[in-house]
Amino acid sequence: MTSVAGVHWGLVFWEREGRAYTSITGPGTRTATAPVPEGATFVGIEFALGTSLRAVPTPALVDGGVELPDVTRRNFRLDGVRLETPGPDDAEALVDRLVRSGVVVRCPLVTEVLRGHRPAISARTVERRFRAATGLTQGAARQIERARKASALLAAGIPVTDVVSRLEYFDAPHLARSLRRYVGRTARQLRDGTGGAIGLDLAQPTTS
Repeated sequence: MTSVAGVHWGLVFWEREGRAYTSITGPGTRTATAPVPEGATFVGIEFALGTSLRAVPTPALVDGGVELPDVTRRNFRLDGVRLETPGPDDAEALVDRLVRSGVVVRCPLVTEVLRGHRPAISARTVERRFRAATGLTQGAARQIERARKASALLAAGIPVTDVVSRLEYFDAPHLARSLRRYVGRTARQLRDGTGGAIGLDLAQPTTS
């Protein structure tokens, strides 16, 4: 499967041949090939931009991840806390416990910036703290999110010229370069659903 660029870190739980695994996945700044073992089942949770693990700085996870030790089919250990392995319907309960226990924390500055506010500090300080919290620059985060939105629109049949206009790309070649770098697909492949399996939800196009 093609794993596309994304701004979020996450937790992935999977089983194969009776053995359980848990990994922390980091933000991605480029496409990659992700193996999907035959017969494996997966549950994944993506965390909001600006959240991070208390024990693992998000910049250390960019374009990579960490497989956790001491994992069973029923539970796993993260930051010294033993937690129940979630199913598809248990993700919210797990996230709530991670937040209440302090394992997952949020950077208020990133939240403020994402809401369009301008903190009363220098732009350089904002950029430094944003990158320290997310592992990405503000510009990279915007470009990645824009490419993902463009992919959803193109997959829904929106013409390239309309996508360029809606998402404020300079021109069609600019869009094409962004898709190639962050999604690993051309506009035609996204429109036609070709190019193989891709790790991106294309069902709900949005321009918000």
